[in-house]
Amino acid sequence: MNQEKKATLIGLCAIILWSLIVGLIKGVSESFGAILGAASIYSIASLFLLFTVGWTRLKNFPKKYLVYGPILFVTYELCLSLSIGYTTTSRQAIEVGMVNYLWPTLTMASMIIFTKTKTNWLIAPGIVLSMAGIIWVLGGDEGLDISQMMTNISSNPLSYGMALLGALIWSAYCVVTARMAKGINGITFFFMLVAFSLWIKYFFSGIQPEVKITLSSISYLVFASSAMGFGYAAWNLGILKGNSTLLAGASYFTPVLSSLFSSIILATSLGISFWQGTLMVCTGSILCWLSTRIKI
Repeated sequence: MNQEKKATLIGLCAIILWSLIVGLIKGVSESFGAILGAASIYSIASLFLLFTVGWTRLKNFPKKYLVYGPILFVTYELCLSLSIGYTTTSRQAIEVGMVNYLWPTLTMASMIIFTKTKTNWLIAPGIVLSMAGIIWVLGGDEGLDISQMMTNISSNPLSYGMALLGALIWSAYCVVTARMAKGINGITFFFMLVAFSLWIKYFFSGIQPEVKITLSSISYLVFASSAMGFGYAAWNLGILKGNSTLLAGASYFTPVLSSLFSSIILATSLGISFWQGTLMVCTGSILCWLSTRIKI
């Protein structure tokens, strides 16, 4: 197996690891609380990244990337981890994770708007299908049920709102930093900033939830940190040295894998309407991706 194939395989492993994150973050938050749990995950993940990806000197960072990159990345990771951590049920955590997976569609839309990326008519049904998929997921067992969707959102507007905000921020990060980074990988530094921000929030929030230290809770913490840290490290290697086109296409199936693994990890049964909505989100994302790659 040549180097490119090995790197591509490692990149595909990153997709598997990321698909575990929603269920694992929820599992950690149930034992450590949303803030302390997230702070612990990113602290340990930072160590993993330090020994795998390594450290990039700050003086090597382009100035704009050093300013905008951390702001967008840290804000997104806070939205991601806390939106899941603040959920009250396992089903809600999986739904919030699905809202976050609007980011591929939003990224393509942002690229078209802000970078004038050429596209075709597939972008319209792609965006519509993705949005409809989220409505379908949040509609509960009935599928397309606006009143039930509003009821679900109103039960925890903070989590759903942060998940949507996170999707918007990550799409901006993907578009804005791609040109600014100039090949510099700041993931280790960014993760340390996320951990630092969460510890500051924890110590000044005044919220000290009961911490349940068990073999199960420690296992969740280690697995979640590994999935976070090694996931980013594997993805970075895959994109740089593997088949980036294949990896980009495969990443759009993450919502399906994430829902599957989360339902197993959190022992939550998901109805047919949820899977229908998940497939709609995936299909919409793929159509958006194809809209910039196929001439019609």
